[in-house]
Amino acid sequence: MEFNNFKELIDLVKGKANRVVVPGANNEEALSAIKMADEKGLISSGVLIGDIEQVKNMMKKVGLAEDKFEFIQCTDVPEMCNIAAQQIKAGKGDFLVKGLVDTKYYMRAILNKEMGFVPAGALLTHFVVFTSKRYHKPFAVTDSAIMIAPTLEQKAGIINNAVGLLHKLGVENPKVAIVCPVEKVNEKIPSTLDAQALVQMNKDGKITGCTIEGPYDLYIALSKQAAEEKGIKNAVVAGDADLLVLPDLDAGNPLYKAIAFFGEETEGAAMIAGPNIPAILPSRADHPNLKLNSIALCSYIKNKK
Repeated sequence: MEFNNFKELIDLVKGKANRVVVPGANNEEALSAIKMADEKGLISSGVLIGDIEQVKNMMKKVGLAEDKFEFIQCTDVPEMCNIAAQQIKAGKGDFLVKGLVDTKYYMRAILNKEMGFVPAGALLTHFVVFTSKRYHKPFAVTDSAIMIAPTLEQKAGIINNAVGLLHKLGVENPKVAIVCPVEKVNEKIPSTLDAQALVQMNKDGKITGCTIEGPYDLYIALSKQAAEEKGIKNAVVAGDADLLVLPDLDAGNPLYKAIAFFGEETEGAAMIAGPNIPAILPSRADHPNLKLNSIALCSYIKNKK
């Protein structure tokens, strides 16, 4: 990637004109992240949508000045999300930051065909980048928040979405590990059969722009020593993965949250892959630093168009 840590990423996007649009802006974590982003020169202006009194009270609590922001009164959660999408469509904002709103309404607003944010046939998937002192480079995880039980074709779409973003982040040929409970194909474990099929699709040119290997357990994907100990030889991806593809939401979401919660000196940034606008989709309980990093990531992707 064109950055080794999130400090470097933030430095790359300082001073860019970034107008954030926040549905459910009466959210302390989101406003804290926006305050941090403002202090670091990542935000030029914004639109805050919600109960204005609550939003302004929360801004005072976190110490965020009002002068750069426009306020839109709304207390209905689905409508907040619709208004946010309309603001982007009207050219009044550059990307979405999810505040105190339900993911399903946020997603519906982005998927609204009238907005034109999602190309025909495209999937919306979740993409998160992590940096950790336990690993030698930034790595991405998908899908941790949107696709519940993806089919084989949908897994191919998830990979294509993530690979497209990794290309924009400067990874020319992402190394993709299909993560499963075991490293051998087992007919009783469907995820290993999908892994085998995805590897073949990559070899056949049906999934391009990356190198796919698997099934790999998490150790093999991230550790060359573990790969050698388990007899994995002549591998390109093992121990050097740029992207971890999880089998379903039951695996992806807990892994994402476990890394974010337990990872020593670990930082992350999360966004939606698939739409033609940047949109931040962290968990509402995520630390403000993750949301700050997500703002920086969206800014970087926006400027790579």
